[in-house]
Amino acid sequence: MGRWRRASQIVNRLRCDRLFGSPRDSISGYPTIPLPDIGAQLRREREIVYGSLSGFRQVGGGGTWRTTIRSFGSLASKVARDPSFAKITAEDINYFQKILGVKNVIQDEDRLIASNTDWMRKYKGSSQLLLQPSSTEEVSQILKYCNFRRLAVVPQGGNTGLVGGSVPVFDEVIINVGLLNNIISLDKVSGILVCEAGCILENLDSFLSDHGLMMPLDLGAKGSCQIGGNISTNAGGLRFVRYGSLRGSVLGIEAVLANGSILDLLGTLRKDNTGYDLKQFEGSLGIVTKVSIMTPARLPSTNLAFLACKDYKSCQKLLYEAKRRLGEILSAFEFLDCESMNMVITYLEGVRNPFPSSDYNFYVLIETTGSTESHDKEKLESFLMKSMEGGLISDGVVAQDMNQTSSFWRIREGISEALVRAGAVYKYDLSLPVEKIYEIVEEMRSRLGQSATVLGYGHLGDGNLHLNVSVPEYDDKVQLMASIKKLLDPNGIMNPYKVLPQSVFC
Repeated sequence: MGRWRRASQIVNRLRCDRLFGSPRDSISGYPTIPLPDIGAQLRREREIVYGSLSGFRQVGGGGTWRTTIRSFGSLASKVARDPSFAKITAEDINYFQKILGVKNVIQDEDRLIASNTDWMRKYKGSSQLLLQPSSTEEVSQILKYCNFRRLAVVPQGGNTGLVGGSVPVFDEVIINVGLLNNIISLDKVSGILVCEAGCILENLDSFLSDHGLMMPLDLGAKGSCQIGGNISTNAGGLRFVRYGSLRGSVLGIEAVLANGSILDLLGTLRKDNTGYDLKQFEGSLGIVTKVSIMTPARLPSTNLAFLACKDYKSCQKLLYEAKRRLGEILSAFEFLDCESMNMVITYLEGVRNPFPSSDYNFYVLIETTGSTESHDKEKLESFLMKSMEGGLISDGVVAQDMNQTSSFWRIREGISEALVRAGAVYKYDLSLPVEKIYEIVEEMRSRLGQSATVLGYGHLGDGNLHLNVSVPEYDDKVQLMASIKKLLDPNGIMNPYKVLPQSVFC
């Protein structure tokens, strides 16, 4: 009887006034080559800096905080601008104004600042020109001309990435597709959506909601990120465990190649075995302008549990049991460590720990989505009871309404915002075997000691870790940047020249 009451506490503990929040948004493999023990050397460094290899998502929020904008000037000087690329002339400006109109050819320095700078305020280019096409044909004309003139370009969407991929390194022409934001068609029976690449993810989801459908992708940056960028980077998101990779939902694309050719692969057939599958596109090959995507039904019953676990092994076992016992209704399985929780509680106003009287090492969010509320709740409660009896759950609460659901997601999705408020942060988005995910977090803590705060959280359901290293401020020293780079890429073959000078690998 005692155990049953304990399980019931999980289901009924939270009430409407518990929490406050707002609605919510790869480097594969793990180290296999032994590395020298450079921890002692690194810990002697008083000022810390790390490099960023890959990132995950933006979370918006109110308030203001101090942010240092830096361009890594001393590092960028190690990478010379390719002299074969032309520079912008008055004749170029005149051409672009003829095809786009004066208002969509941006040269104003104040307006260029946002487009030249990534969301983390870590990377800053020096582009003098931002172009805003409103159609595929205009994108084609731009690229055809730039290719002829050898003007380097960088595609840009919502600019919510955290690794500088959507901002120029030098003076590349920025091509922002935000004006390509039309919904072209929706087949309500099959759920196939066709839209332009500049459509904001949240707007698409809101549109689909009116028709009983939803986007298969959910990100913290959904209020700003655009579907073209999502596809170009194969964004994962919170519901990967349910709907799989975004590439699996993309049925076709339209893209413009570097020479201005329009690649029309905008098919709408779910099963199409004709020819090669060329639609898996990414932003260094061309610019996605349209997309057709399979959207699932928006099911009426959703439940969210926020759970506490004593160790990472318990999180793994809980995932295994959730897949077995929740099966078809499991839609999200997220985890965060105690450092991530402390960061959110400290730096985000109004967010509180669901377990204020206790500290736990790990936390898990489990979401279920189904068609029958009574069946789903019964199934979730049975799972929670058995998991608590088995010692996998130390404590837990289940959201009783939408406000509490938003509050729980605010904790998980607010980590990125909290890290920015805390100071400088270096982000790594890693895909690893689930049993190995947290080993790299512990390894980095061992190497860096008290000189930095290392956080680990992410999509445990699909083996995706967000490794974050938080320090008070950025600095131009590179020793610790090299330590992380060497840990993940010991031979230095991944994206060389971009962040670190090659001398650190000599």
